[in-house]
Amino acid sequence: MEEKLVDSLKNLISGKVTAEKEFLDFYSLDSSAYSKRPRLIVFPKSTDDVKKTIRFAKKRKIPICARGGSTGLVGSSLTTGIILDMKNFNKIKLSKNYVTVGAGVSKGELDLILKRNKKFLGPNPSVGAFCKIGGMIANNSSGSRSLKYGSVIDNLLEIILVDGNGTEIILPKNKTISKKIAKISNETDHLYPHVTKNSAGYRLDVVTENNSQKIIAGSESTLGIIVQAKLRIFDIPKKRQLTVVGFNRLEDALYVVPYILRLNPSSLEFVDETVIKNIPHKFKDKPKCLLMIEFDANVTKSQKNLDYIIHKFSIIFTSNKKSDVEKWWSYRDSALFFTLKNIPKNQLVPHVIEDATVPPENLKYLVTFLKKITKKYRLKFVIYGHAGNGNLHIRLISNSKRNLDKLHKEFFSFVISLDGTISGEHGDGIARTKYLKLQYSPHLLQKFQYIKKQFDPSGILNPGNII
Repeated sequence: MEEKLVDSLKNLISGKVTAEKEFLDFYSLDSSAYSKRPRLIVFPKSTDDVKKTIRFAKKRKIPICARGGSTGLVGSSLTTGIILDMKNFNKIKLSKNYVTVGAGVSKGELDLILKRNKKFLGPNPSVGAFCKIGGMIANNSSGSRSLKYGSVIDNLLEIILVDGNGTEIILPKNKTISKKIAKISNETDHLYPHVTKNSAGYRLDVVTENNSQKIIAGSESTLGIIVQAKLRIFDIPKKRQLTVVGFNRLEDALYVVPYILRLNPSSLEFVDETVIKNIPHKFKDKPKCLLMIEFDANVTKSQKNLDYIIHKFSIIFTSNKKSDVEKWWSYRDSALFFTLKNIPKNQLVPHVIEDATVPPENLKYLVTFLKKITKKYRLKFVIYGHAGNGNLHIRLISNSKRNLDKLHKEFFSFVISLDGTISGEHGDGIARTKYLKLQYSPHLLQKFQYIKKQFDPSGILNPGNII
């Protein structure tokens, strides 16, 4: 059966098509705790290949989704149908204030090119060396710089994709589709949480006719296969000052976050003691957590004001020396690795509640509730993340493999009560799609269905995710 499918598709496109066991085994997994075995793997060489493959899948009612660096944590690049590996879409064209990139461009490669031209891309996920631009758009990636420079959705200027009919669409240039998207999105902003990062559901709240491309950020291959994008880029700051502060209590660190935000830092990150014990630095005391605060504008004045706010706490490190600053950021970027390194595999709980985001002034309440609920369910946790955005990554640790659906619902309900979102940057996927009904009203979920139908009337694009 699969051999016939392979032969049929090979006759249609110029790219490679395979159903070999080794490929199917490899593509049945990503960086999440989930697995789905695909039927075919396709390596399209052109937009025409993508169009023909989608039409092929639609005719046979076969699910289809795109694949980048497979660094996602919620299973959004897994399917039982056809996987499109977009690695051949790897062209980069640099302009003054934006860069045009193919979906298969490696973020690490792009960073090197931008750096040589004294530029950088705002979103900088910690797996930046490995992830692909298409995947970053698909889950609306952000990172430690998103506090000042935004997530993908804030920097996405134009998108080229192929929809579920196999039709190429350029947004916002296609005015007919842009008008339809804007009509569906009209007056929805009050139905969303008031947070600076949100990758849960479709982001209708920020879409207008003139920036309809934003609907694709965080859409997880459910509205179309991303081919190419234009992304805003920035000049590398001339000066950066990083200060690392130690705290004996998580609550103390999170309590001062709103005060530090008044100084407009470019980054404000948080790590707990699990990460700290992997940092090769001689700590005088043993802090329970750290805040990492960086300024890249009005540095002298901002630093002086910061010193006043944090004078009661322990300053671990402060410097504007580039090599030292980069060294400390490498420790922060290794937080997930440090966490996994210190937790036995059989005690890791699947990533479900790991990406909640609340207004920063509510972080202290979130941590208090986290302690309470993990005690109730007899779990341990590791916590780190983007404190300045109110976005904390929580890794649960347990000796048993019980169903934690009840805990997830309790936690998400509390996050929502704090005007928060169940996902700040990693998306919905297999892990969180079923919990979207807790966050969004039936009216808004119906609008999600309308948007999905507009792009994918046959429902073949990554079914089961978001919708």
